[in-house]
This record gives sequence, C-alpha cells and structure tokens, in this order.
Amino acid sequence: MKLTYSSSREDHNLILSIKGDLIGDESGPKLVEVISDALQEGVKSCIIDLEEVRYISSSGIGVLITMLTKMRNAGGEVFLASPSEHVKKLLIITKLNNIFTVYESLEDAREKVK
Repeated sequence: MKLTYSSSREDHNLILSIKGDLIGDESGPKLVEVISDALQEGVKSCIIDLEEVRYISSSGIGVLITMLTKMRNAGGEVFLASPSEHVKKLLIITKLNNIFTVYESLEDAREKVK
C-alpha cells in the first residue's frame, strides 16, 4: 500500500499522520524534509501518528531514526503514537521502544507533549 501522509501544526508541535507501508522508498526523504521544514519554522517536537501504518521495513525504521536524529540535534524530540499490534511488536524487537517515547493514542500524545 502506497504511503501517504499529512501534517498539521499545534503550537510548537508537528503532528505527522502516516498511512500505508513505511518502507523508506521515495517517501522517506520527503518525510525527513517535512521535519527539516518544521524545524526551520520553530517546531520543537513531532508526534508521528502510526495508526494507519500496517508495515514498517528496515528502511522505514531508518527513516524514523533519521527523523529522530534531526529533531534531537536541533534540541527537539519525536514521539510515536497509536502503533498497531504489528508495529508495536516491531518496535519491541528492534528495541526502538527504548529510543522513542511511544503513546497508545494520538490524544494521549497530544496531552503529554506540550
């Protein structure tokens, strides 16, 4: 399933909603660009809504880590929200759940990330 995404701003937070399969194809650099642009606009944190993501490949994991590194280098942070069971398992297997703060829902993330 082709990856699509939409982003919105809430105060200093970027909400990035991703749909489809995150396999780090041509969409990977675009997602990283969204982060770069947001940082230039003064965004301090990014919540990535994974509710509609069915599959993440190793390249997709690379994209997430690149986004996190970019944000942290600028003094920001990336949070993950609403991962499916499959994605949750992947985050645990890859130990990414120790690197990213993961919230059960987007609402939860919105409340905690101020």
